[in-house]
Amino acid sequence: MKKLSILGMPMDLGQLRRGVDMGPSAIRYAGINERLNKLFNEIEDLGDIEVGRPAVKVDSDTGLRNLELIADKTKILAEKVDQVVAKDSFPLILGGDHSIAIGTIAGLLQHYQNLGVIWYDAHGDLNTPETSPSGNIHGMSLAVSLGLGHPMLTEVGGETAILKSENIVIIGARSLDEGERELIKEKGIKVYTMHEIDRLGMTTVMEETINYLKGKTDGVHLSLDLDGLDPNDAPGVGTPVMGGISYRESHLAMEMLAESNIITSAEFVEVNPILDEKNKTATAAVALMGSLFGEKLL
Repeated sequence: MKKLSILGMPMDLGQLRRGVDMGPSAIRYAGINERLNKLFNEIEDLGDIEVGRPAVKVDSDTGLRNLELIADKTKILAEKVDQVVAKDSFPLILGGDHSIAIGTIAGLLQHYQNLGVIWYDAHGDLNTPETSPSGNIHGMSLAVSLGLGHPMLTEVGGETAILKSENIVIIGARSLDEGERELIKEKGIKVYTMHEIDRLGMTTVMEETINYLKGKTDGVHLSLDLDGLDPNDAPGVGTPVMGGISYRESHLAMEMLAESNIITSAEFVEVNPILDEKNKTATAAVALMGSLFGEKLL
């Protein structure tokens, strides 16, 4: 495989629980470079974007936490991702909470007219300032990428960097707010909840996902939140939801994506080592990356 560029985004500004800013370090400690070295001709680790430890600020008009900071930092990430794609390298972003996807997707949209997104997550992250029960921006990132939300966030990649709702597939959803459910129906977003995964099986879910995206996209981004997995397999996440996708099912999903050859970028987010057990969640993330990039047992 070609060149891989790893970039850490140690940002925990999109939610309340601290610790997810240490996610990129935990993933590196779990051996990401050693695991992926044999799968790429060249790997460059670009280090981490500087985020610091700013105090929490709540926007008085909207109730959004850390609005300006997240807008500023995701804009930096968008520029970095843009640069990585421009030099024909595969961007792999390590989070950080899921608000970082605002920057990742904004950067990718500088290069793709019909970007597809697989949102592997227990949550839809489709809230807006009007529907959010918390004001946490990590629960709004996919809506922002659709052009819905505060202008400071929706314009991170410029006014035209808008994701198309028909190019999204959410996999693993099991915790959706009322406003998110309405938006999914209104926009016709394709969602495989845990009900569909249990009923159809992961093989069918992934076959349908790949076929749905393959013909109409010019690139597909995988945005994988570790809370998509069951907390037994990935305990180190900020918002765990019981009854999630198993470790084995997730490996199968990644292997099928590798075989399909449609993934052009990826991010792994919400690893929180403070809440973890012996770095289990970061280790799972690295193992899934191995499968995504074509690692085989035989």
